[in-house]
Amino acid sequence: MGNQEVLGQAARLASSGLLLQVLFRLITFVLNAFILRFLSKEIVGVVNVRLTLLYSTTLFLAREAFRRACLSGGTQRDWSQTLNLLWLTVPLGVFWSLFLGWIWLQLLEVPDPNVVPHYATGVVLFGLSAVVELLGEPFWVLAQAHMFVKLKVIAESLSVILKSVLTAFLVLWLPHWGLYIFSLAQLFYTTVLVLCYVIYFTRLLGSPESTKLQTLPVSRITDLLPNITRNGAFINWKEAKLTWSFFKQSFLKQILTEGERYVMTFLNVLNFGDQGVYDIVNNLGSLVARLIFQPIEESFYIFFAKVLERGKDATLQKQEDVAVAAAVLESLLKLALLAGLTITVFGFAYSQLALDIYGGAMLSSGSGPVLLRSYCLYVLLLAINGVTECFTFAAMSKEEVDRYNFVMLALSSSFLVLSYLLTRWCGSVGFILANCFNMGIRITQSLCFIHRYYRRSPHRPLASLRLSPVLLGTFALSGGVTAVSEVFLCCEQGWPARLAHIAVGAFCLGATLGTAFLTETKLIHFLRTQLGVPRRTDKMT
Repeated sequence: MGNQEVLGQAARLASSGLLLQVLFRLITFVLNAFILRFLSKEIVGVVNVRLTLLYSTTLFLAREAFRRACLSGGTQRDWSQTLNLLWLTVPLGVFWSLFLGWIWLQLLEVPDPNVVPHYATGVVLFGLSAVVELLGEPFWVLAQAHMFVKLKVIAESLSVILKSVLTAFLVLWLPHWGLYIFSLAQLFYTTVLVLCYVIYFTRLLGSPESTKLQTLPVSRITDLLPNITRNGAFINWKEAKLTWSFFKQSFLKQILTEGERYVMTFLNVLNFGDQGVYDIVNNLGSLVARLIFQPIEESFYIFFAKVLERGKDATLQKQEDVAVAAAVLESLLKLALLAGLTITVFGFAYSQLALDIYGGAMLSSGSGPVLLRSYCLYVLLLAINGVTECFTFAAMSKEEVDRYNFVMLALSSSFLVLSYLLTRWCGSVGFILANCFNMGIRITQSLCFIHRYYRRSPHRPLASLRLSPVLLGTFALSGGVTAVSEVFLCCEQGWPARLAHIAVGAFCLGATLGTAFLTETKLIHFLRTQLGVPRRTDKMT
């Protein structure tokens, strides 16, 4: 497969994933915006931070290491032993849900029952929903190992949408139920998710004419249940030991991934109301990163990994491959920089309006606008870091990756301390400032690696981080005009003034994009040639 074909494939994968996620997120976005109108920020904080952390921690401790170990060995194996090992996640899930549930009820601060009723029931049902989801683990791993991509997308999308619909219905008709609403909706979500996988495999294995049966290691639905294998071994001990290794490696990563929630939950740096507002703003701000930057990062990581030889100096590789990789990296960095700057500049003047439209006064008053403005700066760093790290991890040798991960571990540990100190000093915005600091260090490390990688070659992909003075001036002018517009037109002047503020922003955005179109000709050519390639009909399993 040639470089151009690989590049086109990566670009099509990014754009198709982007379209699919936009459609899915749009539906849930509208439903969640409706639900927020009927909730207090305290309930949002308890559900989105406290109870969701219980659910995610239980799942992580019970299944994450099993997933990584059982997906590491390819499809040619004794699947009976692998499936038996996966069923051990269920009793583990029961243990962790009971243990963590006791901590959540006995050791952590309990919310005021007059403000957040039925907290204990919420803890029990969120723990139960984690156990229910683990019942589908063997089906999930089998589907992932055999690339049933469409099944995963449909199952997760359908579950989340139905959960949001049920939550909206209960909030509208039975608002006094409190945490009962979200607990039942969570249990409903995991039940639907598991049923999607069970029903799919039941129908698939019941259709002998299906071509997919030829690739599956099971022929009946009962083969997916625990059973003693032919050689008498219940599990593959090699996989079991690998699971334990992955568990030790992943445990600290989980603490760091959910670091903000653990700091909020165990150190009480924010009250439940502030936790709720922060979590909503965090999810809203990260929406752009998940929709746009993540598909690009994942797809072009595959491209760089295929084109470049890992751990080999650029001067010792095929120069055509090095040149193509440099050109793509240059264009991606420029795209990330422009997208991030656009979000930062325009997000500053439209954060309050966006929060008011999305969640009403609960979000647009208080700390919400300051949080979202800070997050817009963080999105800029996220965009650049996503591109630089996808190249870095594709080009590094194994030893360099190990060293990088060790440094990242130290940085992430310092992030927990820094987030605690900054939150004590400046409230919930301290979490975002700590994230910005952490992301800045990561970007610096990746930029240093890229500079060293291309130092002896004629290619300078990092030059794309310099923008033309005309475009920088347009960004600055647009930021100034929209900031003045916000002062006079938003957000207490009524809808006519708001619409005028939006019109000012649309005009400035058009002028900025037009300037970028005229000045960044190389990037425009890249977008036209790669994202505009006629798509072949790719059948997804």
